[in-house]
Amino acid sequence: MSRKIAIIGGGNLGAAMADGLIQSAFSRPGDLTITRRNLSVLNRFSEKGCMVHSDNKKAVRESEIIILAVKPYNYADIIKELKSVLNPKKHVVVSVVTGAWIEQLQKAMGKPVPVIRAMPNTAIAIQQSMTCLAHAGASVSQLNYIRELFDQLGKTVMIDEKLMDAATILGACGTAYAMRYIRANIQGGIEIGFDAATASLIAAQTVKGAAELLLQKGTHPEQEIDKVTTPKGCTIAGLNEMEHQGFSSSLIRGIITSYKKIAKE
Repeated sequence: MSRKIAIIGGGNLGAAMADGLIQSAFSRPGDLTITRRNLSVLNRFSEKGCMVHSDNKKAVRESEIIILAVKPYNYADIIKELKSVLNPKKHVVVSVVTGAWIEQLQKAMGKPVPVIRAMPNTAIAIQQSMTCLAHAGASVSQLNYIRELFDQLGKTVMIDEKLMDAATILGACGTAYAMRYIRANIQGGIEIGFDAATASLIAAQTVKGAAELLLQKGTHPEQEIDKVTTPKGCTIAGLNEMEHQGFSSSLIRGIITSYKKIAKE
């Protein structure tokens, strides 16, 4: 059953979520409200039948699911504006605000409104996000609904909120790590004879296929590696050289360095 959803902050992330919910038919356009100061960039949503305006309070009053998709520096002021119309018996607040902890959000609201924190990544724009969810005070039905919502935009996993920083590194920064691997693959492909466009296609599709093998079959990476490494073959020769040069070690150290950086902040 479609519920009334207000996306407070129709920037890149908020708009990507709205696109995914409409394209998947999870939400009817008429059940979506998107707010933003600069409304001209949201014309395509109003043309589809969504409510588009800049009145955050009105959006909250007329909705059940409130998705906070504002900038981290702005969330406290937005909650201050909305706290008078937030109703613990009616609303569920879903925050995609980076670095804003549930306790901080609830303290700012000053009332026991259920809060679900979500950490998607940029692939949400094509409905292929990896979204991590944590919550406080939400019922089973509320959690199931929000998980189903984000399942329209990729894949989801429930985690303890204390792992949100780690999830940011693995799921959000991880996109950049994967892109850097693909870029290096393209550069290597050009050196062995491909033009840039062909090397890019082969590299990207190969990584996509490798990821789908793990997701669909539930296998460990080493099981799939074993299938393509023949004795004295070119694959194992290349893998061993990469390990000699610190491939796995440098990636692990990069992840840990990024985590230490976010943990300090």
